[in-house]
Amino acid sequence: MKLLKGNLVYAPRLGELETVPHGALLLDDGGAVRDILAAAPEGCDAEVLDYGDALIMPSFADMHLHAPQYPMLGMGMDLPLIEWLNTYTFATEARFADTDYARRVYRRLAQDLVTGGTTRVCMFSSLHTDATLILMEELERAGVTGCVGKVNMDRNSGDVLRETTEQSKRETLRWLDECARFRHVSPILTPRFTPSCTDELMAWLGRLADERGLRVQSHLSENGGEIAWVRELHPDCAQYWETYDKYGLWRDHAVMAHCVHSDAREREALLRANVAVAHCAGSNINICSGVAPIRTMLREGVWVTLGSDIAGGAILAMNRVVTMSIRASKILYMQTQGEDQFLTVEEAYYLGSTAGHRWFGADGGFPKGLPLHAIVVDDGVFAEPVRALTLRERFERSVYLMDKGAIRAVWSEGRRVVG
Repeated sequence: MKLLKGNLVYAPRLGELETVPHGALLLDDGGAVRDILAAAPEGCDAEVLDYGDALIMPSFADMHLHAPQYPMLGMGMDLPLIEWLNTYTFATEARFADTDYARRVYRRLAQDLVTGGTTRVCMFSSLHTDATLILMEELERAGVTGCVGKVNMDRNSGDVLRETTEQSKRETLRWLDECARFRHVSPILTPRFTPSCTDELMAWLGRLADERGLRVQSHLSENGGEIAWVRELHPDCAQYWETYDKYGLWRDHAVMAHCVHSDAREREALLRANVAVAHCAGSNINICSGVAPIRTMLREGVWVTLGSDIAGGAILAMNRVVTMSIRASKILYMQTQGEDQFLTVEEAYYLGSTAGHRWFGADGGFPKGLPLHAIVVDDGVFAEPVRALTLRERFERSVYLMDKGAIRAVWSEGRRVVG
């Protein structure tokens, strides 16, 4: 057993923050949380890891990011979505046909994720099977867990990045067969978005999801131009979400990124099907897509998580994605003269941690009986405050200010992978 001592801070539910000053987490031999203790017991037969006055918090879950876009962070931020894809994205992703290049990039990405405190991901790869397998290998090597998808796209992908319908089917099956060797990273079906997939491919993916019990991730109602394009391609569908639904891809635990322009009917469809929204505030602002109505979604009971959406989003560190979501909600707060209340730090942190971990079956912050996912934050590296701070104030400051230098240790799936 192991005993982790420190100040415990976690968000078990939306809007709630639990703090245990100088508490402890008791882990079993497999790294699962056995108990949350108000104080470390005397004479406990466990290996003690004493983090002193540091904060022990649940790690982050990034529920939407594009791994092959990592090399283009910070590029093309003045372009709308479709032009950005055609100018930068497809050419960058095409490079991942080169497996040596993929290995170099993905090894660095995996390290960047885990040292920044992100231990779970729901991630897009490119359409390249071998590069996708390399990505999964590097995530496992670094200690990042979660789901990765080989992207499917058999139309509207430019001249440099394309696969035929038959290639897409064949390579998807080859990829799925290879995925059996991974312990901590699982496959997820990934039609890039409706305009990039023919009806034949979408229908085949829907049948495959049923046959193999696979989850699905894609994009939804991100941008006005995109929505209009989807309407042209599928005139029989009144709304974007129906283009997934008619092929069996609108299903429990699907993850749909953005949902900036999801109206009441589309939000009801999200709620009814238990589809999770990956809110990507930074990307939506960078590409001028808009600000998603997150407060409305939460009020209606829609499942909301957070995603960095690199490289539309220029920030990989999830604590900064959390604070960006707060700032975006303040834009709507100002635009509605206070009608749409902005997100609190507790709420936004919940969305960036617990809400995402829940998608993987781990709800409540430090769920007992499940492997630990946590970060240890040394807020003593920040500038000395003028007075003693409460744990809640230290938590808020850490969410806004932490960087890799402040993260002393990272635990993923019950294993200490950093520190």
